Amino acid sequence: MKPALALGRDLLDFLLPAGCVACGTWIPSRAAPGMVCATCRMRLPRPPWPRCSRCHHPVATGRTTEDGCRECREWPGELAHARYAFVLAPPADTLVHALKYQGWEALAAEMAGAMAELRLPLEDDAAETPWVVPVPTTPERLRERGYNQAERLARHYAEHRGWPWLDALERTRGGATQVSLPPSERRANVRGAFSLSEPGEGGLPGRRIVLVDDVLTTGSTAAAAARTLAGAGIRDVTLVTFARALPLRGPSP
Repeated sequence: MKPALALGRDLLDFLLPAGCVACGTWIPSRAAPGMVCATCRMRLPRPPWPRCSRCHHPVATGRTTEDGCRECREWPGELAHARYAFVLAPPADTLVHALKYQGWEALAAEMAGAMAELRLPLEDDAAETPWVVPVPTTPERLRERGYNQAERLARHYAEHRGWPWLDALERTRGGATQVSLPPSERRANVRGAFSLSEPGEGGLPGRRIVLVDDVLTTGSTAAAAARTLAGAGIRDVTLVTFARALPLRGPSP
């Protein structure tokens, strides 16, 4: 005979079945806690090697340099590095969409856990603790969604890492959604889009910053945020995202 606790779990699975956010498969309550099934976790696409030492974009063999690749060469010096957990392809893209557009706010904890497994170059300086800062969204999108997905990721990421976090940036103007714009227009769309928040104005000089967002595409948003943070006297910025959209043209030279 099954123990009462096991019977209770079976009854809970029957009455309140939990489905994987990515594929809809039933997740038994006795399985590892989470909103993504074990199969989809295994299918999350890792970026291939070799990678650019600065932004981790896949590069042609022997082309890794400290100066970066063609994807990050034009980034400002303040944006020192970028790291991402997965390539923006199934099922990672489904999770990003669920968090950003479908109200799956609780998914942020699981996504941030994957991001927290990334080792960052700034960790070589063990004597200094970085501060985690989310990329802000516009007030209009905040009202529409009810939360900023980057802020939710940043909170959980900071908790996983044991690092302090600060809402140091504000979005001062809107603009078109970056997804619909080519690279040249993305840069113009976010130019001057950020300012320091009241908490960010006094607590950042000399700090190393981990900037958190859901997706990295061209880096235009992160570059604009890094320039604003530089005005507060920060030391440098490392971007950490759950996923990165890779171009179809192949490895960067």
